[in-house]
Amino acid sequence: MSTITLTSPVANPESQRNGESLYEVVNGERVELPAMSIYAAWIASRIHGILWPFVEKGALGTLVAEALFILDVERDIRRRPDIAFVSAAKWPLDRPLPETGDWQLAPDLAVEVISPNDIFNQVVGKVGEYFDHGTTQVWLVLPSEREVYVYGSPTQVRIFTDLDILDGEPLLPGFQLPLANLFQKKQMRQ
Repeated sequence: MSTITLTSPVANPESQRNGESLYEVVNGERVELPAMSIYAAWIASRIHGILWPFVEKGALGTLVAEALFILDVERDIRRRPDIAFVSAAKWPLDRPLPETGDWQLAPDLAVEVISPNDIFNQVVGKVGEYFDHGTTQVWLVLPSEREVYVYGSPTQVRIFTDLDILDGEPLLPGFQLPLANLFQKKQMRQ
């Protein structure tokens, strides 16, 4: 999800959790996140559900959904990727997670699923911000285009379509996801 409007009482209950709207903080200003479409939310859930067992089985690190990361304490920048991966090298698995507040670090991988309510250039702007603060890779998932943009830096991007298999290199070696399966519009029973 990306930033859109400055904080005011949320009009859309879809973007609320426990009575509070989802938000990020940009230069000390609380910014509401737009409501995610059900299809984009379903795609984000599928990605999390597919990554979770891979990360757990390999003891690769920690995977979270919609967690708020403090990227810059001085400028008070807090971002909430739809899915984030923090490697065991950055945060060892035997180190307890913060029980309260936000996580003061940049995730190794930030995944942003683009919804019709998002403004693309604002989401792309977050890519550079993630890299400025130590993120190694950013995935922008465009369900409407059936594409995933994998950024290895703010200027290096690989574009995967629904004809491709998304790989997790270099962060998640061996991970593979056929995008045709991810972007299906119908729920399949096995």
